Amino acid sequence: MRSIRKRWTICTISLLLIFYKTKEIARTEEHQETQLIGDGELCLSRSLVNNSDKITRKAGSTIFQHSVQGWKINSSLVLEIRKNILRFLDAERDVSVVKSSFKPGDVIHYVLDRRRTLNISHDLHSLLPEVSPMKNRRFKTCAVVGNSGILLDSGCGKEIDSHNFVIRCNLAPVVEFAADVGTKSDFITMNPSVVQRAFGGFRNESDREKFVHRLSMLNDSVLWIPAFMVKGGEKHVEWVNALILKNKLKVRTAYPSLRLIHAVRGYWLTNKVPIKRPITGLLMYTLATRFCDEIHLYGFWPFPKDLNGKAVKYHYYDDLKYRYFSNASPHRMPLEFKTLNVLHNRGALKLTT
Repeated sequence: MRSIRKRWTICTISLLLIFYKTKEIARTEEHQETQLIGDGELCLSRSLVNNSDKITRKAGSTIFQHSVQGWKINSSLVLEIRKNILRFLDAERDVSVVKSSFKPGDVIHYVLDRRRTLNISHDLHSLLPEVSPMKNRRFKTCAVVGNSGILLDSGCGKEIDSHNFVIRCNLAPVVEFAADVGTKSDFITMNPSVVQRAFGGFRNESDREKFVHRLSMLNDSVLWIPAFMVKGGEKHVEWVNALILKNKLKVRTAYPSLRLIHAVRGYWLTNKVPIKRPITGLLMYTLATRFCDEIHLYGFWPFPKDLNGKAVKYHYYDDLKYRYFSNASPHRMPLEFKTLNVLHNRGALKLTT
């Protein structure tokens, strides 16, 4: 009996020693990794995690430390962030695959669904750019325009249009909301799901005409279509490509590289921002750091009420309901908003709410 007890004691002590040794090794590795990352990025990591910009819930509204008065660009931090992001991706290259990347008939795996594949069609290949649409492009100020209902009655339209380069998300309508969101569009994203949600899945001719009219307003803008992310939207992508070719629209198409999402996520994870999949706005900000000296964000607000408790629509242009608080959602919008707010307070970007 004593020998059994002795053996159990020895086993327990051994397990505890192994546990504490493992923790010690992990801490050592983490410290070594931090040293390899460098002081600049470590400083950024700490500011994103251990910051005083608390977002809390109170009386149904969101209270956080944020002011646009007296905001100044922190150019050295902007350059530091650009340098650190370039260690993970280069927007000039990763913003789009190019014609030489594939040939018609090639089979590729979807980025977020590796078991499923896509055939590169002739239409898709013909619309791939010869070179990156952002090659050698630089701008003093850029606006990244999200689609939150916080833009309604904001009167931000003229200010947005005054920027040298304007990025918009998901082919959002602008004409009827011009006073609040502006109309200038130099780079606009379009998830394949937009075809179904905003244009009736092209079920009839009027839906197709409405879509063609919307694209005709873009002129020589870049239309950015995430065609290789997940299975399910391939028909919509093909329909869009066919309409662009049939109507000889002047829009310049771009299709993000197969590594882009993972590279962007890797950068934010390194800075202790545990996102599942970056929202389009955060993705666009990350890309814009490469070619914009000063980035201004509008329409970013992931809460159903404003600071005064007034209801805020999910999108400024439709009645889609809030769903991102679900654990099943691939996005973590409040966390991403908090991160952008920290960067605003440090002068890395300007977040207008």
